[in-house]
Amino acid sequence: MSFRHALLALLREGPKYGLQLRQEFEARTGEVWPLNVGQVYTTLQRLERDGLVEPIEDGDGEAGTQKSFRITVEGSGELAAWLRTPPDLSLPPRDELVVKVLVSLRLPDVDVHEVIQVHRHYLVELMQQWTHLKEDDDGADLGFALAVDAELFRLDSVVRWLDSADGRIKRAAVGPLPEAPAGMPKLRRRVGVR
Repeated sequence: MSFRHALLALLREGPKYGLQLRQEFEARTGEVWPLNVGQVYTTLQRLERDGLVEPIEDGDGEAGTQKSFRITVEGSGELAAWLRTPPDLSLPPRDELVVKVLVSLRLPDVDVHEVIQVHRHYLVELMQQWTHLKEDDDGADLGFALAVDAELFRLDSVVRWLDSADGRIKRAAVGPLPEAPAGMPKLRRRVGVR
């Protein structure tokens, strides 16, 4: 997730200071991703360094007044480009659960089906918790509703992958698994992804 671009989007609405940006980010995202205010100020410093935001003076320059920031023309251009550019999904992310399943396949003292079922059970419990949050929501917070839906869809896809992997492993379990080849071909060539 590009947190810096989310800050640019918030600043596109008008000047804001760090704590205000943190609060608005959390409110807009359904309070699903809490932020540390230090992370906000560090990101603002980088955005300022890159010419995408600029500080403005609030008040009469007294000590203790908040330093606000506003988006620059370059920042608006960066935000517009980010909003219209699809993320690079050509390679799968390094997923810890996928790695666990792949590694456990070749461990003689580990039952890969048990590993899968432990994780599947955990994910189904998480889905139930998210579903309860959705049911308890009155629908007033659209950001929260969309974030919950996204998480439910994500968790569902992981559970479906685990089910598929478990079935594939069971069907392949005619005998011991062959040794893994020394070098796997590049994924891009293998699946034809550009």
